[in-house]
Amino acid sequence: MFTGIVSDVGELVSFENGHMRVRSSYDPATIDLGASIAHDGCCLTVTDLEAVEGGCIYGVDVGPETLDVTTLGKWQPGQRLNLERALAMGAELGGHLMTGHVDGLALLSARRADGDSERFTFKIPPELARFIAAKGSVALNGTSLTVNEVTRDSFGICLIPHTLKITNWNERQVGDNINLEIDLLARYVARLSEMDLSEQT
Repeated sequence: MFTGIVSDVGELVSFENGHMRVRSSYDPATIDLGASIAHDGCCLTVTDLEAVEGGCIYGVDVGPETLDVTTLGKWQPGQRLNLERALAMGAELGGHLMTGHVDGLALLSARRADGDSERFTFKIPPELARFIAAKGSVALNGTSLTVNEVTRDSFGICLIPHTLKITNWNERQVGDNINLEIDLLARYVARLSEMDLSEQT
């Protein structure tokens, strides 16, 4: 499980034959083989690890299903990635509970300044739109964010200067696809509602 609080911005070193290598400032002594790390919201398992100056370079394997439903297939060496280590028992839950399993892609359709902050608008597939609610939580590229406004097929969020500084969000441009994970609570509420309706018919 994850919280959507980005703890490092890593760099993609290489991506060949389904194996990705990432440079991070994480202390290699604190990472076990088999550990889970979220990469722009995608949970991947560490398969190899080496210490380098300033941190580590670790490897993860990426399966076809992950490539099909996320942005990973478009990543190129040098790309900066929002990273988060798996939630430890007893740790502070600063964002919201996330699985690191991407539900689909949101399209960044607009971006504008709002004082020192930035407002982003996203288009979303109809099958995911029903899970997005104003003032609710959503995970975008591994970042826990609060939804400001919602329409039938889009929603908006606001990123404060601190978030823009410590993540890769300042690099995102209109037209980019973004990894979207819907809120677990919204998913289960929708499922319960569907069951209630089916029992009434």
